[in-house]
Amino acid sequence: MENHAEIWFSDFQTDNVKLNIRLDKQLFSANSEYQRIDVFQSPAFGRFVALDGDVIFSEADEFIYNEMVTHVPMAVHPHVKKVLIIGGGDGGVAREYTAYPEIEEIDVVEPDEQFVEVCREYFPEAAKGFEDSRVQVFHQDGLRFLRGRSDEYDIIINDATDPFGHTEGLFTKEFYGSCYKALKADGIMVYQHGSPFFDEDESAFRSMHNKVYRSFPISRVYQAHIPTCTSGYWMFGFASKKYHPIDDFDPARWNARGLKTEYYTTNLHIGAFMLPKYVEDILEQEENAKHG
Repeated sequence: MENHAEIWFSDFQTDNVKLNIRLDKQLFSANSEYQRIDVFQSPAFGRFVALDGDVIFSEADEFIYNEMVTHVPMAVHPHVKKVLIIGGGDGGVAREYTAYPEIEEIDVVEPDEQFVEVCREYFPEAAKGFEDSRVQVFHQDGLRFLRGRSDEYDIIINDATDPFGHTEGLFTKEFYGSCYKALKADGIMVYQHGSPFFDEDESAFRSMHNKVYRSFPISRVYQAHIPTCTSGYWMFGFASKKYHPIDDFDPARWNARGLKTEYYTTNLHIGAFMLPKYVEDILEQEENAKHG
């Protein structure tokens, strides 16, 4: 029998849990100014990228994440002209927003220039988001970019990867306050809310909701099933100055656009906000917590 050496990539989701992915080969590895960037080829997920050892997205499941941070707010907000994506160095979120002809400007703020270059080379399907003339990329810190901006954006997406790494400043009270200010009077912010399942992730999940709930008049959480995310279960925050994600949701208007999706539907939109009891309990506890 032939003996093939097997190579596996381990993504440590917690100290006690890891996701092992069989690899065909490694395509790229380097340390940028901000983080270690690895690109792998795998039979199950196609190409995927890991930053500092954590899987960030794969060809097989990136559509879920990108569609859920795009179509959910777009099906609620009635007139979007200007969008800001903080993070988003792979271009996937920008690509989804370019499907909407009424959007005039899409600003992407990604400090890591090398990450953008790697994605252009290895993930052209996502990076084609950068080719649209409405998309402008700024290589700077998200918090610094936001300072001094007010009443400018209809939608802000916080696509930053990690509340504890070099993007830590994007998960603070100051950051959410800056987003609030940079949004127009009826603006919406959508952000990664992490995964609530493992104990190790729960505290970050709690503190995020606590901060946003106190910063925006409307604050809701919605869910998606993303295989490469921690526990396969991922949450998003929907924070808004005016529009409610269900009460102001316009399924007929969205469906009339005839956009092609692989995950999002207007039925799913409503279901995504119907959360398991244990998640509801966590959110309610934070909403009722005394100001810390």
